Amino acid sequence: MERYEKAAPPELRQNEGSLTSTLRTLLFFTALMIILPIGLYFSSKVYVFEGTLGMSNRDSYFYAAIVAVVTVHVVLALFVYVAWNEGSRQWREGKQD
Repeated sequence: MERYEKAAPPELRQNEGSLTSTLRTLLFFTALMIILPIGLYFSSKVYVFEGTLGMSNRDSYFYAAIVAVVTVHVVLALFVYVAWNEGSRQWREGKQD
């Protein structure tokens, strides 16, 4: 395995680095997409809408769902922004070679 890494051309090693970076970005935003909306849904329902604002159980479900949906849209927008910048950066580096 070490012989392959030493004998690999620089282009292949660069592609492996960009693939690792892309996979790391995808896994990070996947975790955000799972954890953030669910966490904000329950925390905003219990602490903000029912606790602080004193809303009923039925109303707090509705507003907490809105918070979760907005969070999903923000995470998706951030992912598109990061992926776009990463792709254009890799394209510029490839074009300069």
